[in-house]
Amino acid sequence: MKVLVTGASGLIGSAVCARLSAEGHEVIAAVRPGSRPLPMAAREAVEIDMARAGGPEAWAPHLGGVDAVVNCAGVFQDNPRDSTRGVHVTGAEALFRACETAGVRRVIHFSALGVDRERPTAFSTTKLQGDTLLMERDLDWVILRPSVVLGRSAFGGSALMRGLAALPLMPVMRHTGQLQVVQLDDVAATIAFFLRPSAPSRLTLELAGPERLSMSEVVATYRRWLGWQPARGLTLPDALTHLLYRLGDFAGRLGWRPAIRSTAEKEIALGAVGDPTHWTEVTGIRPTALAAALEKQPAGVQERWFAKLFFLKPVIFIVLAAFWIVTGIVSLTAGFREGVDLLMRTGAGTLSAPGVVAGALADIAIGLAIAWRQTARQGLYGAIALSLLYAVASTLLMPSLWADPLGPLVKIVPIFVLHLVALAILDER
Repeated sequence: MKVLVTGASGLIGSAVCARLSAEGHEVIAAVRPGSRPLPMAAREAVEIDMARAGGPEAWAPHLGGVDAVVNCAGVFQDNPRDSTRGVHVTGAEALFRACETAGVRRVIHFSALGVDRERPTAFSTTKLQGDTLLMERDLDWVILRPSVVLGRSAFGGSALMRGLAALPLMPVMRHTGQLQVVQLDDVAATIAFFLRPSAPSRLTLELAGPERLSMSEVVATYRRWLGWQPARGLTLPDALTHLLYRLGDFAGRLGWRPAIRSTAEKEIALGAVGDPTHWTEVTGIRPTALAAALEKQPAGVQERWFAKLFFLKPVIFIVLAAFWIVTGIVSLTAGFREGVDLLMRTGAGTLSAPGVVAGALADIAIGLAIAWRQTARQGLYGAIALSLLYAVASTLLMPSLWADPLGPLVKIVPIFVLHLVALAILDER
């Protein structure tokens, strides 16, 4: 079959593309413009922003010869880059209508566990609206509502579990519900099942794991998988927990996608539990327990590196953005006279004061660029270029700074390296 997979660069979408390709299907990967990396399993890639694509006509050119569509596109929380309503409602409806018009009968759509019971967030509310819109169409639809999906790859909540497992003390949040985590391989196998010609349609299934676990139990299981001794639990005060979620929202407004945001706070409080019985009855798939799944794929050094870097990554970007912004502010205020005097000693003369101002503004601009997700890469490259410029200019004009006891030029080297590290870990997927 020729299958169009939306959200193909995501955690679920990329796994679905790989599974379908392995089973002989021809996969077309629909991804947001600029998404990288593209699934290797896809025969063709289509760049389309689901939230801003417009009506069904935007999808029509991509549905020629397509036999089925798997909609894996999803947004966890609104921010300048993402719109829950745009992706889950208006964008999804346009896709469903386009399928109906093009005669693509089979549409498999990912929702989320519990959206029909509790809708405390824009995520769950819009997911349910998208489900309802699909049910109204004359299509052979299947709606899948998975719990928290965990697999070899990690993003969002699944990445958070690994990051928490790497901490020397296990943070315990009091207001968290139980989880029936589901394995990514089982989810991909379900998609493969429903692409069979004889597979049923017009049904909704809950994809839930076989056991109910607390969040702490999930994290502890990952810690054992990573090869570390059990960690002592540390119950976080409610005020601190709430503050962390608010800080995550602030980062979201800057275009980042932290796993800890207010949507997570509300959804985690409810938990993610369901009944996998109907899923097994229809497909014959028996969901795999978390520990059993992890035993089949031993952790390597790359998993340990990722886990340890998970919480270091935001610290690195906060430090770098603050470093450049504060440096610029200090140069314009308390350090202005000293900066002018330094440039005067190089022979800059009347250009000394304008030079300090220009350098300070450049520092602030770089810091702001690093803080804003969409310009972070450019900001890091700018920081590297400016650091090299400072080093070269200082070496030529005042080589004695290399011997300064405070090491103003020597310190450029670790700063330079830290920017390279930030570039290496910038990508979210």
